[in-house]
Amino acid sequence: MNDLDRLCIDALRVLSMDAVQQANSGHPGTPMALAPLGYVTWTRHLKHNPANPKWPDRDRFVLSVGHASMLIYGLLHLTGYELTLEDIRNFRQWGSPTPGHPELGHTPGVETTTGPLGQGVANSVGMAMAERWLATRFNRPGHEIVNHHTIAFCSDGDLMEGVSHEAAEMAGHQRLGKLTWVFDDNRITIEGSTDLATSVDQTRRFEAYGWQVLHVEDGNDVEALDRALREAKAETDRPTLVILKTVIAWGAPNKAGTAASHGAPLGADEIRLTKEAYGYPSQDPFFVPPEALEEWRRTAERGAAEEAEWQSRFEAYRAAFPDDAAEYLRMMSGELPAGWDAQLPDLRDVEKDATRNSSGKVLNAVARVVPEFIGGSADLGGSNKTDIDGGGDHLAENPGGRVIHFGIREHAMGAVMNGMALHGGVRPFGGTFLIFSDYMRPAVRLAGLMELPVVYVWTHDSIGLGEDGPTHQPVEQLMSLRLIPGLMDLRPADPAETAVAWKVALERTDGPTFLALTRQGVPNLSRRNGNNPEGLRRGAYVVAEASDGPPSAVLLASGSEVHTALEARSVLEGEGIGTRVVSFPSWHLFQRQDPGYRAEVLGPASAVRVSLEAGVTTGWERWVGPRGGSVGIDRFGASAPAEVLFERLGVSPSAAVARVRSLL
Repeated sequence: MNDLDRLCIDALRVLSMDAVQQANSGHPGTPMALAPLGYVTWTRHLKHNPANPKWPDRDRFVLSVGHASMLIYGLLHLTGYELTLEDIRNFRQWGSPTPGHPELGHTPGVETTTGPLGQGVANSVGMAMAERWLATRFNRPGHEIVNHHTIAFCSDGDLMEGVSHEAAEMAGHQRLGKLTWVFDDNRITIEGSTDLATSVDQTRRFEAYGWQVLHVEDGNDVEALDRALREAKAETDRPTLVILKTVIAWGAPNKAGTAASHGAPLGADEIRLTKEAYGYPSQDPFFVPPEALEEWRRTAERGAAEEAEWQSRFEAYRAAFPDDAAEYLRMMSGELPAGWDAQLPDLRDVEKDATRNSSGKVLNAVARVVPEFIGGSADLGGSNKTDIDGGGDHLAENPGGRVIHFGIREHAMGAVMNGMALHGGVRPFGGTFLIFSDYMRPAVRLAGLMELPVVYVWTHDSIGLGEDGPTHQPVEQLMSLRLIPGLMDLRPADPAETAVAWKVALERTDGPTFLALTRQGVPNLSRRNGNNPEGLRRGAYVVAEASDGPPSAVLLASGSEVHTALEARSVLEGEGIGTRVVSFPSWHLFQRQDPGYRAEVLGPASAVRVSLEAGVTTGWERWVGPRGGSVGIDRFGASAPAEVLFERLGVSPSAAVARVRSLL
């Protein structure tokens, strides 16, 4: 390491420790240890242009060890992204673009929101899969417009999390040769030595997954780091794990190599001593030597030249393949093809069907007109109806396939879908049973936080799945998912609503959406009542009105229970109780309607409202009001045929009728 390299690296370390000290909060040790790796990666290997963080063919960088956020903020500032020294000074402060953990959309150059350990590395698998799929579709001999790598820095914590096992196994099986993880093996966690919690041999683990495993024994050896990253790029048939030995808070005389430097400021005295140990030219906080900054900023010059060279190649590609070039730009923009929904079935002519079957029909119609629509299931494709007819299996031997076999890895499926959406150019979907949404919930929450347009196909949405019993019957899942900010719920009541639900899901670009779908057949409201399923777009709408004057009772139901509500209405109307039935497929959409529409649908204040849903009743009080009530299931289910379960667990027309009578 020459003197200039050392000065550049120490400048990154100093920014990290000074920012954490000023915030009196944060994690200085890992950024200090990984500064040499960051320097070598960002100045010698990462293809990126600080002037254009969204350049399509840039390499993707993921800081999966998100608590080391000052590492990426320092890298972004020093290489010339739109992140000022003042932003660094305001680390972890209100409104600052330097939050405690990296957040997509808050900081130019941050590719994904990380912090929950394991999520970033799993995202990186999705990014690499998207890159390979797009390269397969668009590259031509002599015209490679998609050719970039994905690199993630990760910690022992990332590799302890179960999602990393799921994602790493998947990456090895898919043989993602353009994916590199660098594991910071510093042997320290918050509680102390990693020996307290783990003794796994990561080399053998990853080799068993089909990865190339490389070792760098000294985290300060920039030439060894350079060689390892070059070797990782040279391996095209396997992902690579670089196991890097580091000393946390390297250079701090009293805290290096200890848990004390993991998640707390070093302290003013220790910072002073550390700068002295580095031979740093100034004790002033946030000081960056001009010669070091000049060297770091050469990255921006190289990045601009690399993007200009790619743009030249793309223009040659556009001249040779104008239709493909236009299609590539459309896909990367996130826009759907013009008139994409014109050929989708509306399914109003279907007499009766399970909404999962209806979903499968629409999904395949979408796939025929939206080529970037790719996805699959966590080993339940036949049950979820998520297979694309003729789409081909997405495998290492067939990288252009559109049916992804995620395996029984729900958590990785969610995180990989996030990575695919983050990369851009594809519209991912993934399916499993609604009950197993619990296994992927952390990734779903992050999709909501990052506003990613992913679609979840969650079938077998209630006790209606029957004999599989309470382990497979979701009762609390639907309500708990409604609590995730930004996640759009769609629980259609019939085939026609299901077709509209798919349109709504794919039109959405600012967040994730789920479809909760039945195993059992349900009649078509359009044939039964002549209603317009487009009402789903407003979240809730009237499907049956009181026969004479304003309603005395309003039944609010979602999914298959809308039909139960209609049967209850027949009984109540026969007793002279005017009853309205509202199909309520989406709380997310309904709460965004204007107050006047909501009041119109929910009915007059004089009416009693009763919700009807095969799940927990907690939450429905928001819509039924103080005079209303709920019919639902505030217990686990049981193993029996579906029709028996609905009756015995009290989700039935008679239960709804009794509830209305009691309130009136």
